[in-house]
Amino acid sequence: MSAFVIEKLCRGCQRCVRTCPNGAISMELSLAVVDSSKCLDCEECMEACTHRAIHFKRKKSKKKSPRIL
Repeated sequence: MSAFVIEKLCRGCQRCVRTCPNGAISMELSLAVVDSSKCLDCEECMEACTHRAIHFKRKKSKKKSPRIL
């Protein structure tokens, strides 16, 4: 997984920056930016964001075809 910010929803409140335990989020031009190399995928930033601007990319699982016996 990797966190990403929807810029149109980010209000620059910095709640995510203060919440991130690993310092993976910084502010650039009043918008939150996630450093994926530091992100722990803990989702604390997503929970802290009252504007729902932070989301996580989930890896798509390959669908397995049903086994026929």
